[in-house]
Amino acid sequence: MVTRGTQVISSMIGAIFITLFIQVSALATSTTEETKGHKSEAENELLLLDQLDPQSDLDDRLVILPEIKREGERFFLSSFKLPDKITFAGLSVPLDNWQVRERIEYEFYQFLEDQGESIILAKRTGRCFPPAERQLADAGLPDDLKYMLLVESKCISAAYSKAKASGPWQFIPSTGRRYRLKSDAVRDERRNLEMSTEAAVKYLKYLKQYQNNDWFLAMASYNAGEERIRKLLKAQKIDDYWKMHGPRETMRYVPRIIAAKEIYSQPEKYLGLTKKDLYMPLETETITVNVKESQRALTSIAEEFGTYLLELKMLNPEFKKDMLPRGNYQIRVPRQTCPSRCFKQEKTP
Repeated sequence: MVTRGTQVISSMIGAIFITLFIQVSALATSTTEETKGHKSEAENELLLLDQLDPQSDLDDRLVILPEIKREGERFFLSSFKLPDKITFAGLSVPLDNWQVRERIEYEFYQFLEDQGESIILAKRTGRCFPPAERQLADAGLPDDLKYMLLVESKCISAAYSKAKASGPWQFIPSTGRRYRLKSDAVRDERRNLEMSTEAAVKYLKYLKQYQNNDWFLAMASYNAGEERIRKLLKAQKIDDYWKMHGPRETMRYVPRIIAAKEIYSQPEKYLGLTKKDLYMPLETETITVNVKESQRALTSIAEEFGTYLLELKMLNPEFKKDMLPRGNYQIRVPRQTCPSRCFKQEKTP
């Protein structure tokens, strides 16, 4: 039996529920109006998916994470390891010494970190190494010394430093003159690969002899000067490059050359390059040009021998300007565009 009091209570509870329902409905309507036209990215994505797949269940899609597409295996530098044993110029590198290994590994990963530049350096070796290899072999010097070219100039013949070092072997003016590399307003022979390699061969021979036939000390001397290295060794009472405390650049110099040998002697292993990927040596002919007028433009010479100014300057980086004054000059031009008279002119004194 329902009493009057019970009916009153029921009516009050019903009224409360009706009021709450109206408030919640109003709040939902207000929120919808405020957010209308401002769908979240997730809602837009769901809408797009719904258009693509109208049969799919919206509730199921709410718990599906977007698929991540990977283009091949991710590249990690740590996948490359420095070998336990390395030799350079016939000498064993003391990688069992903790600080030696760390110094060489630092340079090793520095090269690999900039993969784009390392690929270009590797490609350049196809052009700049062959002449240096022949000259080193003829002089009886280790082939490994060619890797100095990568550290000195990145195999760029026209390279020039703040210290006024020039050319692929980066001779400073005084050392260049010492080994008869002429430099004037028209021409800088330090930029000629063959001529500067000949000078480097002589200098390295001298440095090795000066430093008790130690190639590591000879290379350090090439970087810092033989007298400076001699004084450092004497002051520190040592005769070992790997124990020497010296200028930061010299401390890095030899490890960097050794790291360069490890990487660029095996470009297929470290850079995914084969021999056919390297830049091919250019086939050129040497001609003799006799400038009889007060000066002649290189553009004119380039046009005469079937090439263009940029290529002529890249083949002859020793020429500083675009004009040649009166005189005789030996100039390289592409073999395929050189007329038959090039062969005759090459023999002209």
